[in-house]
Amino acid sequence: MITCYLRYVIDPFKLTEFEYYGRLWIPLVEKFGGKHHGYFLPAEGANNIALAMFTFPSLAQYEDYRLKSMQDSQCQAAFKYAEETRCIISYERAFFRPVFPEERIEHAMEDSQTQH
Repeated sequence: MITCYLRYVIDPFKLTEFEYYGRLWIPLVEKFGGKHHGYFLPAEGANNIALAMFTFPSLAQYEDYRLKSMQDSQCQAAFKYAEETRCIISYERAFFRPVFPEERIEHAMEDSQTQH
């Protein structure tokens, strides 16, 4: 499992446009098999930083999503919207291995504690 973390530098005067852009992408990521964890907009502190995170079962599936998104008309429309509104100044992408609560992990920990 791999989580893509996006850190955006946005135009603080175009927050409404960026929020609309984020709402466009959430169902698109899910359309291609990902689980979107949302966009996080400025509230306190820096007024020009926003975040987004979404998870795919594997890096290969993420890469497949990236290729397919380049051919998808809805994805292309979302890219075009951001370009036309200039709500995004720049962004960076990083990947992480998420840790989520899972029943099997909890049972494994219980089993290991019982054995000690």
